Amino acid sequence: MSPASTGASTVVGADVSVPAADSRVSPGGPGYRRMSFALFLAGVATFALLYSTQALLPLISGEFGVAASDASWTVAAATGGLALFVLPMSALSERFGRRAVMTASLAVAVTLGLLVPLAPSLGVLIALRALQGAALAGLPASATAYLAEEVSPKALVTAIGLFVAGNSVGGMSGRVITGWVAQEWGWRVAVGVIGVIAVACAVAFRLLLPAPQHFRAGSLRPRVLARTVRDHLSNPLLCRLYAIGALFMTVFGGVYTVIGYRLTEAPFSLPQGIIGSIFLVYLVGTVSASTAGRLVGRLGRRGALYAGGGTTAAGLLLSLAGSLPLVLLGLVLITAGFFAGHAVASSAVSKTATHGRAQASALYQSAYYIGSSAGSTVGAIAFHAGGWAGTVGVGLLAVLGVVTITVFGTRAARLQRRQLATAA
Repeated sequence: MSPASTGASTVVGADVSVPAADSRVSPGGPGYRRMSFALFLAGVATFALLYSTQALLPLISGEFGVAASDASWTVAAATGGLALFVLPMSALSERFGRRAVMTASLAVAVTLGLLVPLAPSLGVLIALRALQGAALAGLPASATAYLAEEVSPKALVTAIGLFVAGNSVGGMSGRVITGWVAQEWGWRVAVGVIGVIAVACAVAFRLLLPAPQHFRAGSLRPRVLARTVRDHLSNPLLCRLYAIGALFMTVFGGVYTVIGYRLTEAPFSLPQGIIGSIFLVYLVGTVSASTAGRLVGRLGRRGALYAGGGTTAAGLLLSLAGSLPLVLLGLVLITAGFFAGHAVASSAVSKTATHGRAQASALYQSAYYIGSSAGSTVGAIAFHAGGWAGTVGVGLLAVLGVVTITVFGTRAARLQRRQLATAA
């Protein structure tokens, strides 16, 4: 889809290091499965570590004697650390290579993951989680930039969808495993188990990921980086995609930070293990993310974003019900809509940016995880003030933002087509 069809101005510059499309791997080609599986495992490790405390917040609140809004900082600090460091880490990946930065990031993150269960206080726990998020910052932007360089353009949405699917599997398995382990042995053992699993994923990732064939080292000069960032922030389409990613993640972060508290209270009063199993709905996200390419093919980019937003809003409204099956169905719709929207928006960033792809993706990831931190914190505050309805209200406002931005993009695209037709 051309920039004009999505309401963009023309994309910035040209990247002379980008190879011809037919020299890159595609489904069925040599190395594609190995590459996809390696990045899938990286996605599993990233989300399992990043959200390892989310399903355990009621237990953390109980041990340290704090409210949901305080315990939620163990999630918000990790996502906030990632948001702050993703741009500097992407600059390192431009200079030292995507694979090297991803490997180093995972190594530091899994090491910290083994230290998190030993935290003696909530403050230390939050500090370790912030450091862990900062370490993980090298993964998301570097991964999408790696795929943009190594995978053929026609397969890019599908390839990034598989990486996002790994995120959903990591988020799901981390929460399910921690739920059942914590029910028997407490939250510290549960987080330690996730750390061990992440170590295994990190080792397999490094052994499987093919060496990049099309990477060209860039500059670490601050002036060059600032100019690249300025170019991206002056692109209207990229800015809209960044905002859409942040708003989608505001919904998701708020819902999944608070849902454990809601399900432990009446009328549900579920045990920790069952609450952890609720996160099996992440499998829906795995499917919706991996099929995002087909959704874009049928509906177009804007149509896919409308579908993702509408599905998410329907799930939020359905989750207000007092019936557990309806709440679960609501979570299914929220998860499907979120992962579809995220996969569409993130792949659009990689397609739109023709130079400094790591920085373009990093800006998206920064906005995305700022949305996660905001959703976790504001969602918990809204839950404390108004119950689940308060958290749903925050989510619906975020979805309204997605729809509004997409409508604006549609109008901008029409105006640009008219201007081009007049000039012709």
